[in-house]
Amino acid sequence: MNTFIRQNVQAMTAYTPGEQPDDPRVLKLNTNENPYPPSPAALRVLNGIEAGVFQLYPDPLCRRLRETIAHVHGCSPDHVFCGNGSDEILALCFRAFVEDDGVVGYFDPSYSLYPVLAAIHDCRSVPIPLQSDFRVTPLPDTYRASLFFWTNPNAPTSLACPVAWIEQSAKQFEGVLVVDEAYADFADAHAISLALQYPNVLVTRSFSKSYSLAGIRLGYALGHPGLIQALYKIKDSYNVNALTQKIGCAAMEDQEHMRANVRAIRTTRDRVIGAMRERGFDVLPSQTNFIWAKHPARDARTLYDGLRAQNILIRYFSSHPATSDHLRVTVGADAHMDRFIEALDAVVEFT
Repeated sequence: MNTFIRQNVQAMTAYTPGEQPDDPRVLKLNTNENPYPPSPAALRVLNGIEAGVFQLYPDPLCRRLRETIAHVHGCSPDHVFCGNGSDEILALCFRAFVEDDGVVGYFDPSYSLYPVLAAIHDCRSVPIPLQSDFRVTPLPDTYRASLFFWTNPNAPTSLACPVAWIEQSAKQFEGVLVVDEAYADFADAHAISLALQYPNVLVTRSFSKSYSLAGIRLGYALGHPGLIQALYKIKDSYNVNALTQKIGCAAMEDQEHMRANVRAIRTTRDRVIGAMRERGFDVLPSQTNFIWAKHPARDARTLYDGLRAQNILIRYFSSHPATSDHLRVTVGADAHMDRFIEALDAVVEFT
């Protein structure tokens, strides 16, 4: 593993060696997991599972799951690809859409997996820096790349951009535009209509955040059948296991439960943002299930260490100059966030 990849993998790690994230005393607000349980329908799948599910290979085409996803989004299963988490889909995009001399683009800072994948595939990267306030702009007319990842809402900065900006870029961009919407269910708008309209747009989604199913590793992409077929040609034969497919179907069919969880998280998110602003923090208007903030008079590393000393884990991105003065905080349940605010008061006062 070369130095560049090693450094970026370390930057993606949610906690450091020696910490015990499964310790009940530890409050994990560092991995953007959902604090609420998944749909009861998804849990019932586990109770009703038959032994034959484990004896046979899963459906390599995820046909029932794709039909369920297509029904929710009002499209054909031909527009749907299912993967072992959306991360697998992002990796497959490199193999499917980037030639040996191709260029990959993304906003910077954004999801730290993109430069890692570019290095693994030995692709030249041409990132576009975010503005000083962490906002994006439409791609320049002169920008050229084989593949561009547009994370919306962006991570780790929590901001969303107008879908019209993405559409403007899709019209003039000559490569494949992947709109990474891992957090879109927490936002006010999404770009799925673009994936169903433009032949060069893919939208990727995850079951890890809004569906409370990070542990089953399931994601999907929506796009033109030509792009979808390109992904199916190069994927592993059985990339989504049978149990995950069944649980995913049940969760996708229970949109009411997912949306209730999302509403609860958004309400808590807005309350905590207000509380942090009252305490002097600069907090961006989040469209995700996490908060991106800095204190104008307190060092981010000191705050991070102080919270960790109280068994509260958040994220501190020290490796990038644009993010080193900010903290990312996952929105947990109300009791979690009350504990976080109480600990934050103690840390800020102490420092």
